[in-house]
Amino acid sequence: MLTTIIYRSHLADEVPINILPGMVEKASLLNARHQVTGILLFNGTHFFQILEGPEEGVQDIYGRICADRRHHNVVELMRDYSPSRRFGNHGMELFDLRRHDSGSVLQAVLDRGTSKYRLTYDDRGLQFLRTFVEAREKENYFEVLPADYWDFVPDENGPSFPAVGVTFRPVVDPLGREVTAIEAIPDDAPDGLTGEALYAYNLSVVTEALNKAGRSCPDDIMLYVSILPMTLVNLPDAISRLINAIDRAELVPQQIILGVSETEVISQLESFTQAVRQLKQAGISISIDNFGDGSAGLSLLAHVQPDRVRIGAAIVRNIHRSGPRQAVVHAVLRCCSALEINVIAAGIEQPEEWMWLEAAGVTDFQGALFTAEGAAVAWPETREAI
Repeated sequence: MLTTIIYRSHLADEVPINILPGMVEKASLLNARHQVTGILLFNGTHFFQILEGPEEGVQDIYGRICADRRHHNVVELMRDYSPSRRFGNHGMELFDLRRHDSGSVLQAVLDRGTSKYRLTYDDRGLQFLRTFVEAREKENYFEVLPADYWDFVPDENGPSFPAVGVTFRPVVDPLGREVTAIEAIPDDAPDGLTGEALYAYNLSVVTEALNKAGRSCPDDIMLYVSILPMTLVNLPDAISRLINAIDRAELVPQQIILGVSETEVISQLESFTQAVRQLKQAGISISIDNFGDGSAGLSLLAHVQPDRVRIGAAIVRNIHRSGPRQAVVHAVLRCCSALEINVIAAGIEQPEEWMWLEAAGVTDFQGALFTAEGAAVAWPETREAI
């Protein structure tokens, strides 16, 4: 199966440009042994490469490329399949954009191609190429520092939220060194519970989590609790019981963020929307959790217009290396900005994930990078500062 991988990367500062011809010559021989062809564009700082060939060969070559320390910020833009090669003449051909006039450079690149369709049929691979040649991708291209630039130092004097029978997970603004909310995590439902029994159990553990969290949550901190969306629909007294639980815990509704997961089936959207209206009328904020993991995200935004959106780990994992994930998050952030919805990125495990999202405009985070289980909040410090 003819596979295409397209990526961009940044030449390492310590690598001299004059080694590129020799590097390309060796790479071309290796590519040829894997039946991989393509073209490598260079603009003086960044690389853009199209790799084409058998799937196993392309993946092997791309794995070697990702491990090469002569460049960094490697971002996979496209992984797809095609009926023919776009650049089939060489194992790897280097094309230095700086040696061509800006008005004719795109045509000069396309003249090296073997695809008879050029840009006629909106070929995605060639559209990516044109975007790079015309330098139109820069507004969405963030340079991420190496992971070892940062150290994450536990704040032993920071806030703690002890409570018996409830697990807390902070939401943090890492650069502001601030805990912006804490999440009280109810117990999972036992296996086998379904229907009304599942919703009744869910409501009971959520109200119990509110009760226990109220003993520890500071007055100036938002409290985040997740609930099954259909619990709000199928239990007629769910909202009144939640409000009573908040009152008994000596909390105020304006302090509560109620999260509903996009991955949970919402079979009665209008009834759910009505329940959300009642919660908001009481002063309770709403968050759509695991945003992007399910299939109803945009519909929920249109119907519910939550106060917050929490992007799930499935979207943010390795986002610094994935062009498609970056495009999705850019779109979510633009949409939420237009609707004045705050965005939280959850499940952060790697410094590069945090750095890319921070550069994109996210300020609130959750994840093991900042709060390993049972540990104090760890704030980022540059190693030079330490």
